[in-house]
Amino acid sequence: MNWEIDEESLVALRRDIHANPELSYHETRTSGLVATLLEGFGLEVTRPSPTSVVGLLRGARPGRTVALRADMDALPLEEETGEPFASRNPGVMHACGHDTHTAMLLAAAKTLAGLRDELAGNVKFLFQHAEEHPPGGAVEIVAAGALEDVDGVFGLHVRNQKAGTATITRGAASTAYDGGMLTIQGRGSHGSMPQHGIDPVVVGSEIVLALQTVVSRSIAPDHFAVVTVGAFNSGEAPNIIPDTARLALSVRTTDPEDRETVRRRVHEVIAGVCAVHGATYRLDWEPGYDAIQNDDGAAELAFAAAATALGEGQIEWGPATSGSEDFSVYAARVPGCFVFLGGGDESEGFPFQNHHPKFNVMESALTLGARLEVQIALDFLAAEA
Repeated sequence: MNWEIDEESLVALRRDIHANPELSYHETRTSGLVATLLEGFGLEVTRPSPTSVVGLLRGARPGRTVALRADMDALPLEEETGEPFASRNPGVMHACGHDTHTAMLLAAAKTLAGLRDELAGNVKFLFQHAEEHPPGGAVEIVAAGALEDVDGVFGLHVRNQKAGTATITRGAASTAYDGGMLTIQGRGSHGSMPQHGIDPVVVGSEIVLALQTVVSRSIAPDHFAVVTVGAFNSGEAPNIIPDTARLALSVRTTDPEDRETVRRRVHEVIAGVCAVHGATYRLDWEPGYDAIQNDDGAAELAFAAAATALGEGQIEWGPATSGSEDFSVYAARVPGCFVFLGGGDESEGFPFQNHHPKFNVMESALTLGARLEVQIALDFLAAEA
């Protein structure tokens, strides 16, 4: 089967999407562009939500259906790459690589559309909105029935590693994410009269330190878990004890039992410290994404496809990422696999991680990513045939 990726068009498309980033649930331009291009490729296009797109490619002969997913939303971040195609939207940036995901999957769709007569089965292209905003756009896409006839689902994510290499994980490929906003209610006082107040800064500080023992003393040493306090806001003057303090918390786990243990211990620590000081509190807890669970068979297929598309030495089995992703919603319903693609590392001039205002990718890796997506689809459908 002879085919190739149109690298020039792929790079131009990525730059156009990168220059016009849109936040979660506001991907109007991007989704419109995607829908127009998919229709031009001859695909059946549906819109599960106002800013998501599903394209269906029907092969010439009956067979299974494989789904490939790309996310389209950007982050609320001011870009600092200095690229000529940098964001034109102030305070919005494709700092997680979703511009590359969208462009690569469009290139894969165009390529596979050209192979329609040789396909036994169907390919669904899931262009998803709002991956960066829990509960995540995947929930809406699944609720709309996009996976009802799908036999396997695959996702690709660029990250800071050697360009053109790929990493696949057996089992849990990411962490589960939960978080919350804690409001501590103390009692304000003059800074010179602390005996008349209940200092929420002191209470919050003890909570920050005590939370560090949750993982070290409640979770097995060989399990992955992280508890982070990412924000602590209270008071405005040096000589005033404020009434309240607000802390933003995030939790990452991979094991379901650990997830529940950490949630329980966080609540117990907060309640205990507040009780000791006579403070009250409100914890608005928001369960987030589950951990992605790669299916063994799907992971083996993706590994073999990567060896074909990228080269034997360019693919490896690796550990789970400590980040979280709503691809877990798809993988919980049909056998799936999430693949990490290297977009360049420090030795190649790309030292910045995803979500950094200077995050960028080596564009030569995009062709390889699109090739990998095509190969996964071809191998999946050929395995059934």
